[in-house]
Amino acid sequence: MNMFCRQCEQTREGKGCDSFEVCGKSPDVAVLQDLLIYSLKGIAVFGKMAGELGIKNKEMDRFVVEGLFATVTNVNFDPERLKKIILESYKVKEKIKTLFLDAYKKQYQKNFNEELPDCANFVPAETIPKLVEQGKSVGVLAKPSQNEDIRSLREILLYGLKGMAAYTDHSFILGAEDENVNAFFHRGLSALVDDSLNADNLIALIMEFGRINLSCLEMLDKTHTKHFGDPVPTKVFMGLKRGPAIVVSGHDLLDLEMLLMQTENKGMNIYTHGEMLPAHGYPQLKKYKHLAGHFGSAWQNQQKEFDNFPGAILMTTNCIQRPQKSYKDRIFTTGLVAYPEVEHIGNVDGKKDFSDVIKKALQLRGFQQDTNGKEISVGFGHKSVLSIADKIVSAVKSCKIKHFFLIGGCDGAKPGRNYYTELAQKVPNDCVILTIACGKFRFNSFDFGAISGISRLLDCGQCNDFYSAIKIATELAKAFNCGVNDLPLSIILSWYEQKAVCILLTLLSLGIKNIKLGPSLPAFISANVLKILVNKFNIQPIQNPDDDLKQIFSKK
Repeated sequence: MNMFCRQCEQTREGKGCDSFEVCGKSPDVAVLQDLLIYSLKGIAVFGKMAGELGIKNKEMDRFVVEGLFATVTNVNFDPERLKKIILESYKVKEKIKTLFLDAYKKQYQKNFNEELPDCANFVPAETIPKLVEQGKSVGVLAKPSQNEDIRSLREILLYGLKGMAAYTDHSFILGAEDENVNAFFHRGLSALVDDSLNADNLIALIMEFGRINLSCLEMLDKTHTKHFGDPVPTKVFMGLKRGPAIVVSGHDLLDLEMLLMQTENKGMNIYTHGEMLPAHGYPQLKKYKHLAGHFGSAWQNQQKEFDNFPGAILMTTNCIQRPQKSYKDRIFTTGLVAYPEVEHIGNVDGKKDFSDVIKKALQLRGFQQDTNGKEISVGFGHKSVLSIADKIVSAVKSCKIKHFFLIGGCDGAKPGRNYYTELAQKVPNDCVILTIACGKFRFNSFDFGAISGISRLLDCGQCNDFYSAIKIATELAKAFNCGVNDLPLSIILSWYEQKAVCILLTLLSLGIKNIKLGPSLPAFISANVLKILVNKFNIQPIQNPDDDLKQIFSKK
C-alpha cells in the first residue's frame, strides 16, 4: 500500500488517509514515517533486552524519543531529514545490539540465538525512493489478516507513545529525565511486535502506559517550573505594537527564552502564537519587556494569520502547516520541526543562533503603528489555583460554585468544533471552567466574569501542562474527602493528535469516568475496543451542548 494513516482526528472521511494526507504530508513522507517507526521498534527490541541486563544508554533513549516525536502529526514534513533519522537509527540499533550481545554472553556464558522480529534485523536503504519502497510494507495495515482488535490496541499504544515522546523531549531539552519513562518506550515499542501478547495483555500495558505518562507529565511540570518559575495569573495583550516583530509558535519555552535573550534591547517585539500563549504567565519569560503580547489564535489558523504578519515566524515543536508562498521566505523551523525549503535553525551544544530570524525581522520592519486589543488571562497552573483552594472549597460548600467543567484539548479545522464554543457559553454562571491546550481558543476571548473573586475561566496552560489540571482535580478531591469521579466535575475533551491520545490514556489509567470526547471518535479504535472503554469508563462521544449539559446536571 502506498500509504495509510489514521493517527489524527481529521483523517480523511474519518477512516484513514490513503493518498495525500489532510495534514499536508505527502505519501512519501507518510511512508518514511512508517519506516522510521519500524526501525525504532527494532531498536526497542534490543533496548528492552539490554535494560533487563542492567544496560542503560542515554543516546539510545534520546534517539527513540526524538524519532517518535518526529512522526507526530504536523512535525516533520521533510523527506531528507527523515532519511537522515532513519539511517542514523540503524547505527543506534547496531550499537545497542552489540552492547546487549556482549552483556548476554558475559552473563550466560553463551551466544544469544533466540529468534527476533524482522524489525530487529532491518537494514535501511541508502536513497529516499528505496526507503519508500521498504516503508510500503511496514505500515499499520501491513498485515491484512491481523485481528482488528489487536491492531487497534497496538495503534492506541503507539500513538500514546508518540504523545509521551513529545512531553519527554521537552524535559530532555531542559536536562531532566526519568529512567522508568525511558524504559517504557522500549517496552511499549517492542510490545508492538510481540505476537504472544493478547488483547488483555495489551490493555494492561496501555493502562500501565497511562500511569507512566503521568510521571512524565509531572517531570515536565517540575522541569518547567524549576527553570521558568511557577506560572502566575497574567493578562496578555492581544493588540499590536509598532516596530519589527517575530512571532513564535509551537510549544518550546526554551526556544522562546533564547530568542528573547538574543533580541533584548534590539528594538523589536516578540509575539506568541497558538500554544505559546501560556508562556506569558512564567516569571522568567514575562520579565522581558519586549515579549509584547499574543498574535492570532490556534495552530490551524496559521496560514491566514501568518500571511498578515509583517515579520519573521519561528516554528518550534509540532503544529506547522504547509507554509504559503506569501511567507515561506520568512518562516523558520527549529528542533524536530521541518519543512522542505524552509530554513532550519540547528542546535549546537544546547544553544541556538537566531541571527537569521532576527535579521529577517529587522528587514521587514514589522507593524507600522500601534493597534489596541483586548487582554486575556493565563497563568492558572496548579500552584496558582491551589493557593486559593480554601476559597474554592468554601464557594462550593456555600453553593456559590455548583459545578466545574474541564473543557480542553486540541483545536482543529474539522467541522463540529463550534460545539466547544457553544458549550462554554452555555455553562451556567454558577460554574467554573478550567481549560487547557489550544482548544481554549474557541472561547478564551469571552468575558466569563468571576464568582466570589474566583475567575470563572481558569487557563491551566498548554497541552504540555495537563499535569496541572490533573493535580487540581486530585487535590480538590482530597479537600472534599472524595474521589475525582465524585467531584462536581465534568471533563469534555477535544482531540486532534497523539498528545491528546496519551492524555486520555492517563485519565483512564487514573480510573476517571464519564469523559466526553469529540468532535469525533478515533478511527483506530475498533468496535470491540470502544465497547470496553464504554463499559469500563463510560467514555462518551459529545452530542450537542444543550443535551450534554442536561445529562450532566441530571446526574447531580
